Amino acid sequence: MQPAVGRHVSQLSKSAARLFGLAERGFASHSAGSLAALQERLAKDEPTLKDFLNAYDISDYSVEVGTKKDFKPKPGWMKRIVPGGDKYTNIKAKLRQLNLNTVCEEAKCPNIGECWSGGETGTATATIMILGDTCTRGCRFCAVKTSKAPPPPDPEEPRKVSEAIVAWGLDYVVLTSVDRDDLADQGSNHFAETVSLLKARKPTMLVEALVPDFRGNSECVERVATSGLDVFAHNIETVEELQSVVRDRRANFKQSLDVLRMAKGFAPAGTMTKTSIMLGCGETPTQILKAMEKVRAAGVDVMTFGQYMRPTKRHMPVSEYVTPEVFDKYRELGEEMGFRYVASGPMVRSSYKAGEYFIKNMIEADREKKKSSVEASA
Repeated sequence: MQPAVGRHVSQLSKSAARLFGLAERGFASHSAGSLAALQERLAKDEPTLKDFLNAYDISDYSVEVGTKKDFKPKPGWMKRIVPGGDKYTNIKAKLRQLNLNTVCEEAKCPNIGECWSGGETGTATATIMILGDTCTRGCRFCAVKTSKAPPPPDPEEPRKVSEAIVAWGLDYVVLTSVDRDDLADQGSNHFAETVSLLKARKPTMLVEALVPDFRGNSECVERVATSGLDVFAHNIETVEELQSVVRDRRANFKQSLDVLRMAKGFAPAGTMTKTSIMLGCGETPTQILKAMEKVRAAGVDVMTFGQYMRPTKRHMPVSEYVTPEVFDKYRELGEEMGFRYVASGPMVRSSYKAGEYFIKNMIEADREKKKSSVEASA
């Protein structure tokens, strides 16, 4: 374990107790506007880890990660599902036929089988990765290959992507990309064109764009935020204190927050913003709470939490496996803070089928409510 991560891991027990031990003694009765009272209590209360465990009948905050000398198997809740099924096979074949990339494959997502096959909701989703498969950055958690000078983007890609997605009959699609610091527009025009073509071909389709930070360029953010998308997503990835440990040096917490804040201001009313945090990188619960507060203050509507999984031995090691019960507590806390939706679980990823299905229903309900309001006032 690297020293920068290790320093934070040593704080876990005390911070977990501080954050969660207060819940049994009145946090559940807090309203969404009582964050000041919550912060005050966090500063004063010093419950023990035993209080936390007893209050929620949770065996532990996390499970230790094994080493070469002291091997430990992954906990049962981290087992991957082997992908399969007709929908999965058909989508994979179509992707190869059109030479398209998905972050599902490139990032070795554990939910690829569930999302591509439709899972419990029956709605098949895929996260298409545009602008090629080579990133100009080198975040220490990411499995996508990197280069200072990736191949130029395919000018026909927006058309190919829009045609393929419409042909699949998807109701909700996520577009994402590698970072393209080598391009003058950071790839924002590619995003905007793809979204516009999708909406032109199928206006009822809901489109989420999970974008890079565009190096904080407001013109790039505005271009994508006003392209017709329904959800503008950008991931902060980890807590503020671990940004330099986890992400490329060109990324940082403030820049990411600024992108989310700008997107909320540029996008038409009703457009949702979304971000995600990985757990198990060495963060403390208190740091997570602080990050959540800042994200919510930036106007973000949706937040997801998932367990970091080391893609290869060359990447940043996993600090710990956070238990499903603790993920549930972060979800409850996020809902209490006022996020419209929080997806939180070990296998949750920023592009997450169950979350997308919920967001789809939420957006449609918002539109129906707005339509009824307009008709009533007419």
